[in-house]
This record gives sequence, C-alpha cells and structure tokens, in this order.
Amino acid sequence: MSYQSLYDAALQDPQSFWAQQANQIAWFHTPPTALTRDEEGLYRWFKGGKMNTCYLAVDYHVEQGRGNQVAFIYDSPVTNTKKQYTYKQLQHEVARFAGVLHRLEVKKGDRVLIYMPMMPEVAFAMLACARLGAVHSVVFGGFAANELAIRVDDATPKVILMASGGIEIDKIIPYKPIVDKALTLSKHQPNHVVVLQRPFVLAQMQEGRDLDWNTMLYKIRKHPCVEVDATDPLYILYTSGTTGKPKGIIRDNGGHAVALKFSMKNIFGVDAGDVYWAASDVGWVVGHSYIVYGPLIQGCTSIIYEGKPIRTPDAGAFWRVLSEYKVKTFFTAPTAIRAIKKEDSEGLLLKQYDLSHFQYQFLAGERCDVATLEWLSNLLQRPVIDHWWQTESGWPMLANMVGVELLPIKPGSAGKCVPTYDVQILDENNEVLDANQEGAVAIKLPLPPGALPTLWNDTQRFIDSYLTAYPGYYFTGDGGYKDEEGYVYITGRIDDVINVAGHRLSTAAMEEVVAGHPAVAECAVIGIEEDLKGQVPVGFVVLKGGVDISEAQLEKELIQMVRGHIGAVAAFRRAVVAKRLPKTRSGKILRKIMRAMTDGKSFSPPSTIEDITVLDELNELMREHKIGVAFS
Repeated sequence: MSYQSLYDAALQDPQSFWAQQANQIAWFHTPPTALTRDEEGLYRWFKGGKMNTCYLAVDYHVEQGRGNQVAFIYDSPVTNTKKQYTYKQLQHEVARFAGVLHRLEVKKGDRVLIYMPMMPEVAFAMLACARLGAVHSVVFGGFAANELAIRVDDATPKVILMASGGIEIDKIIPYKPIVDKALTLSKHQPNHVVVLQRPFVLAQMQEGRDLDWNTMLYKIRKHPCVEVDATDPLYILYTSGTTGKPKGIIRDNGGHAVALKFSMKNIFGVDAGDVYWAASDVGWVVGHSYIVYGPLIQGCTSIIYEGKPIRTPDAGAFWRVLSEYKVKTFFTAPTAIRAIKKEDSEGLLLKQYDLSHFQYQFLAGERCDVATLEWLSNLLQRPVIDHWWQTESGWPMLANMVGVELLPIKPGSAGKCVPTYDVQILDENNEVLDANQEGAVAIKLPLPPGALPTLWNDTQRFIDSYLTAYPGYYFTGDGGYKDEEGYVYITGRIDDVINVAGHRLSTAAMEEVVAGHPAVAECAVIGIEEDLKGQVPVGFVVLKGGVDISEAQLEKELIQMVRGHIGAVAAFRRAVVAKRLPKTRSGKILRKIMRAMTDGKSFSPPSTIEDITVLDELNELMREHKIGVAFS
C-alpha cells in the first residue's frame, strides 16, 4: 500500500484504522471500542482494554521463543563498560526490581520518580514500574535541585530511584547532593530514596530514608505483571511551559503501546530482531518512546549509550556504535550531527567503519537546518530523514514513513502527516491557510493514540494550553506552512519555549531567575539561532537605578543563578544590559520582534517614533555585542 492510500484510508475512518492496529499487540482483554470520551469530554483510546506494557515489552517475547535474543546493548565509553541483556535476562532483572518496589509498598497508581543517567538499571526501573502498574516520572539528570523539587511536589512519588552520579564526557556529576537539596525544598517527601552506588562517586546515605539498590535485591521475590486498563497512566514526563511551571504530560498504557508498535514498523522500518538505536536520554520523550518502550514492544535490540557524539573518545563515536552492533535504523538530534561536523568536517572518521547494515538515518528533537541535512546525506549516502513530534505527541506527527513508502526528501521539511494526524496551518481566525502561507501548526481533533490525553492533575491547564486557542484543534505552539504536495515545514516556536540542543526549555523560567537578581529591574530572555545547539538563550536586562555593578560581573552572577536553579542544560551564558526594552502599549515586552531582529528576519515595525527609537537602541546593542546571526 502506498503512503497516500494508507493515509487517506486512516483519515476517513480513524476508529477502524486504530482498532485494526490494536490487534497487533497482545491484550489480556481486547478493548470493546476504539475511541470514547471521558466525563470531561476528552478523547480516550481503547477504554476497557486490559493489558500491561511491561508484558508487551518483555514477557511476551520470552513466551514467543525470543528469550535468547539480545534486548538491550549497554555501551558506555565514559565508564569503559559494555554489556548485553537478552529478553530472558531482562525479564529476570525487571521482575526482581518490581519485587523491590513491591516490598516498598509501591502499588498500581503510585508514582515513582527516577533520577538516573543512561545505564541499564534506568530501563529496569521504568519497566518494573510498568510491571506493577505504578506511574514513573523520569527526570533528566542535568536538572538542578529546584526543578527536581517542583516535579517531586507535583508527582508526589512514594519512592525516588537514583544513581549516585553520572559522567559528562570526563566530568563526574554527583546526583545525591542534588536530590538531598531538592527534598529540602519540596513539601512532599517520599517514603524512601533507593540509591544505586556507582564506583566512581559514592553517595552519602541518610539513615531511615535512603536504601541501597543492590542490598534491596538480596533474597527478593520476582513480581508478575499487573493487569491495567488501557487508559491508566504509564508515566508522567514533564516538559517546559510558557508560565515557567513544567507541565506533567500523561502517557496512557494502551494508546501508547499501539502507536509505538505501529511507528516502529511503518515509520522507522524495523522488525523484530533488528538493531535500532536512538541516541538520546531517558530523561526526554525520545528515550521513553524509542530507547525503551518502542523497540522492545517491536521485539528489536535497543542500545543504551552512555556517551556523547564527540570526545568519547572522538567524533567517530556514533559511527563506531553503528558498525559494532550492526544498527539498521539510527535516530539522533541535529545538534549531535553539527557537533560531529564541527570536529570532523570531512567525515574522515566514518571511513574507519563498516556501515553495510545501516539503512536509515532519522533526525528530530529540533528543527534540522538544510546545511546539516545535506552534509550528512552526502557523507552517509543513505536517506537522512527529518521528522517532527513533541513530548505531548509521544511519537512522530510528521515523517517520511520508510516502512510504507520512501517518498522524495525535501530538505527543510519534516515530511508529510503520519496517520491519523490531520495537521493544518491556521490563521488567527481559525481558518485553514492555503499552500505556502505561514501560520500556526495545529492538529484536528481527536489526536491519535499515544498522544497525551490530559495533564497530570491539571485538566484545565491542558484545555487552556492546547485546546482553547484554536477550537476543534490541538495547538502545537509551532509555526509553519505546507507546500502544494502536502509536505510540512516547521519554522519555529510561536510561544516562549526554546529548543536548546533538542531540550525544550522555558524562557519564562529563566526570566524568573534573572529577575531575582537584586540589580535587575526587568528582563527578557529570548532564544537566538546558534550553529551548534540550534537555539541558545540570551538575557537582556535593565538595571535598577543607582546600582553599581559591572556588566561582566552581572553576567557571571546571572549565569551562576540560572545554572543553580535550572541546570547546565539551560546553556545560559550571555546577558547584556539595555537602557530599556521594547514593549506594547499594555506593557508586554516585544519578544517576537526581538527574536526576529537577532535572527535577521523581517517583522512589522512599531507604530510610534518612541518605539522605533527603542528598537534602534536595541539593534545597536545587539550589533555591539555580536548577538544573533544578523550581527555575528
């Protein structure tokens, strides 16, 4: 079947399409219907179906005779460690750790927060939660104590699972001080913190609360899979919101499993037994969907890589992994490719490796610039496929579906709509725009399975954030356009969320920190285009009267403050002092115009001479400090 015939049939009758796809997974009790609405009028998929995600990802394959197939390959150049786990061994590890959680009185519906780097035990922990019907919430290890505390208070976990530390290239990052500080900041306190000690950094244990991971495994009984409803939550994953407060994205069990099973074969072109690698982190949605759950549900071999694209040990690290493990499909972020290109612009390191098994290269997590896509295409001589999705969707919304039909690749486009995503470009009046007209990227309701049904304990915020701006549609927060052939081009965020090396971060959260400096009267943090990370934040600050501080000292202190409150992942490294900031008549800072100025894009000029003068001042300031592509 061609892509277009598949998409048209699915769009014409999405319920029948997804009911058919639901037959591809093993239910304990088949759902009586595909699509329903709950008491709040929100769409839910496969209500009444009974299943268990851990069973689908692990036990099912053992029962089908694939117990000796490798499920996970752990490759850690930063610790010089390589391990492999078959599906049978994975079942043993996960069932045992589910027994640990059961001993700690974790049961169906309880929350467990996970704060760990890329290592096998983080996947064991996620799957063990799924096995019990508990709801896990993984927090990226680069996040600071304040951000961790916010998530603890929102998710109210019964238990926190953590490693004693991680390694960033050659720098040891102790995790325990961050967790301890977070728990002094949070109102909610977990019953226990289970600590996996790593030999290079030992955590100080708090008596009565902290428990040793390996000691807990001693003489533990394995726990079976618990039956859950398809609409029960599998996990909460927090993503940045425009208010600065993170949004707890809920992923349900049934729709998630059906969507990921469909995507692995039809989008990424892999079958059971194939080796699939997503070079990401389980702290992000890519790690959830395409390191742990998607590949395992499909019966693939997945790679857990604890390293970087460069300096572990060099810019050939990714090519080494692709070659050594005979990877068929590879998924990473454009930032990683730009880093490799910077270190090895001629691609000489690639020539050392045999990539004969390697077929498809996928890129996502941020907008892929044309130069990076073309450089990688020329280097690999294989299809390089940009695609687009969000934490909220959980799986691709736009893609070139290589498992169905490899369509012509158009650099700059993230591809065509995936069944049954009805992506439209809307104007401010909720009208669908013609081809090549830029507007808001929105998706006609209902969303397909796998997409968020709501937010954790905040249905009203879900409605306000996603469903209100364009009635009848889910608003993605992105702008873009379609061409005459239906290819969609994503041009960037419309709201105040920026994408730093594939990590979605709130400028509002950074502004809150910057505004807390005693010398700052007001501020604006905007994301500007940057060659390596895609976007980086820059702060523009107006000082209080009578303040005596040098710009260099202020910048240094603001960098430390943002790092302390949000973490190094924010990549906040520049702050400049301005006389005043451009504003609307109502006092709202014109961040969109400021972003357009730094990125060298056109914008509608303000109406008054005073406003034009403010912009002229800001333009000169940006030029003086060489901020943005327009002035560098």
